[in-house]
Amino acid sequence: MEEAPSSAAKRPRATTRQDIFVTTRWTVVLAAGRRHEPTADAALAELCRTYWYPLYAYVRHHSRTRADAEDLTQAFFARLLAKNDLAGLDRDRGRFRAFLLAALKHFLSNERDKAQTLKRGGGLEALSLDWQDADMRYQIEPADPRLSPDRLFDRAWAVTLLERVIARLRADCETEGRRMLFDTLKPFLTPAHEPPAYAEVSQTLGMSETAARVTVHRLRRRYRALLREEIAQTLASPEQADEELRTLLGAFAE
Repeated sequence: MEEAPSSAAKRPRATTRQDIFVTTRWTVVLAAGRRHEPTADAALAELCRTYWYPLYAYVRHHSRTRADAEDLTQAFFARLLAKNDLAGLDRDRGRFRAFLLAALKHFLSNERDKAQTLKRGGGLEALSLDWQDADMRYQIEPADPRLSPDRLFDRAWAVTLLERVIARLRADCETEGRRMLFDTLKPFLTPAHEPPAYAEVSQTLGMSETAARVTVHRLRRRYRALLREEIAQTLASPEQADEELRTLLGAFAE
């Protein structure tokens, strides 16, 4: 006789952060095309919230004032989210990064002269963005006159991507009760900073140097996996992940 399902099995599964993350795929947006599908709309909005700063920096580079950059960036997102119009950008649809930059350039060429009529999106629903933090970040980032605006955009995108991966890894470690371990080993994940000696790390964490090295190796492996996963969210095909990573990291080499 077949057993009746338990009460736990009857209850709908609660939505988890992972479920939400899975839906924030560029492929979901592409699949919906020009149709307003709730899942695609939510995915596009989430992707825009994640990767808005590189576009703000691009506009800020071309704008005379911070206020102009804020107004134009917000107007761009408001129109993009309202229309969800992907037509005419087929050559860039494989990569969300390329699509956004192409769409922004098109928007700026058509709307810059009408910026005053588009304050904060011209009445359209706007994204909630931290403008003050963005402008502080823009001011402290070192200017590199050798790089074109497009390459600076790629560099800002790469930094945003890496920051998001670090935040995800930190959250995972917190969930596992290993926040101190993450804080101690984080320098091993950020090449811009010289990591401490393994002898110092092992003493801080109360483990042998061998165990510390193994832990760093595992943390780096998890970091790389999250990095590929994060990149895949912005691509039509996960097979493009390695190429996209090389392109983004290449922005630091110039």
